[in-house]
Amino acid sequence: MAKRARFILSVAGAISGLLAIAIIASLLIVAVNAYRPQLETAAAKAFGLEVRLTGALGLDLFPGLQLTLEDVQIGVPGAEIATVREVRLGLALLPLLRKHVRIETLVIQQPRILVERGRDGRFNFDRGEGESPPAAEAQQSPLELSEVAVTEGTLRYRDEQSGEVFAARDCSLEIHPMRIARGNSAGLMRSLSFTAELACGEIQGTDIAVTDVKVSATGQHGAIDLQAVTLKVFGGQGSGSIHVDFTGAVPHYNVRCALPQFHVEEFFKRFSPQKIAEGWMDFSSSLSMQGKTFSELRQTLAGQVSLRGGNLTIHGHDLDDELSRFTSSQNFNLVDVGAFFFAGPFGMVISKGYNFARLAQGPGGSSTIRTLVSDWDIAQGIARAQDVAMATDKNRVALQGELDLINERFNHLTVALLTPEGCVKVRQTVRGSFHHPVVESQSTLRTLGGPVLKLYRMGRALFPGGECDVFYAGSVEPPE
Repeated sequence: MAKRARFILSVAGAISGLLAIAIIASLLIVAVNAYRPQLETAAAKAFGLEVRLTGALGLDLFPGLQLTLEDVQIGVPGAEIATVREVRLGLALLPLLRKHVRIETLVIQQPRILVERGRDGRFNFDRGEGESPPAAEAQQSPLELSEVAVTEGTLRYRDEQSGEVFAARDCSLEIHPMRIARGNSAGLMRSLSFTAELACGEIQGTDIAVTDVKVSATGQHGAIDLQAVTLKVFGGQGSGSIHVDFTGAVPHYNVRCALPQFHVEEFFKRFSPQKIAEGWMDFSSSLSMQGKTFSELRQTLAGQVSLRGGNLTIHGHDLDDELSRFTSSQNFNLVDVGAFFFAGPFGMVISKGYNFARLAQGPGGSSTIRTLVSDWDIAQGIARAQDVAMATDKNRVALQGELDLINERFNHLTVALLTPEGCVKVRQTVRGSFHHPVVESQSTLRTLGGPVLKLYRMGRALFPGGECDVFYAGSVEPPE
């Protein structure tokens, strides 16, 4: 009898507990819907923006106490910045019974975010001058979340100043855990600590698209490290790392990346539907920059960039044949050969005024580039050619000069056809803006006429060991 009584009491206790929980849940659900305006106000304080809860509100008890908000809209007066299909907040039950709200988990489904920067430099989430967003109010206690998850996210960015467009689609994010120490929004990045995994199906920029992006990230004490960054682009598998330091007055960035064995034909598809070139190339870079704006980042850009390849094929031109007939035709454009270099590390930036389809509209035939090296040093936004040259079966062509990445101009970039000693047979210079480059006329000894050219050849024959003005002495060897 005693055992049966204890069993009956246990069952009755369990039923009473469940009934109590059900009553509490019913009261909480009624409270949630009754306090919709207060929830919108609290969310607006958290974001520093207008928040509207246009969908249903709900409360679930299992597997834990969860508040569900559907169809959340975030914006500023007259403009919508983000919409979220559903937000689930995991709440701690005991603090809630004492009228304290403590969020333990956050799950965001199908966020759609639009960030725009106008011609005046202001973002669409900026408030009026002199206004402080509510989020700038001091936190009274740290915010700690054991889990943050984002699924099926989309981010779009448009800059009307630079014309840059960016979109990230099918993105997911998992953070375990996230902590924001006591402080205000001005020191948010310095007070944030987290460990995260990010993945995006596709990231589309103005001139480039990458797929299968995966990133592991950690953040602590104002330093964020994006490690094990992997992605697919131009048929190759890229990798890299990014370190961001927010401890100083301005953010400082260090970026390293490598893209070995990518398909050069996939790269040129960005410029022309015609097949211009094919083969495999290796790209790598190590860059640093600092600043709060895109302009500041360009002005402080520094580091090295390299593009290398071999046994590449260019369609539409037999370069060796055209170079050999240069004396009679004078129609060959050395800059078209140099365009292969331009389409290298800085192709996306400086090709704005160049018609790459011309490379495929030549007299026909094809060329083999046995070796191609394009190494650049960058300091204060100026890229300087360090070792830039290529060799075909019979000729060697090199490039010297600078690219002003800040003002988007060619600083007398010169392409030269070389003698075996590295001296100039013929040269051509590009100057002006990336949008409207000016190609100067060819400069060559062969255009001086017969008598002068004969004297030059006689001098070279009499003094075969004589010195010449060496234009290139890099790693690309002359053809045998």
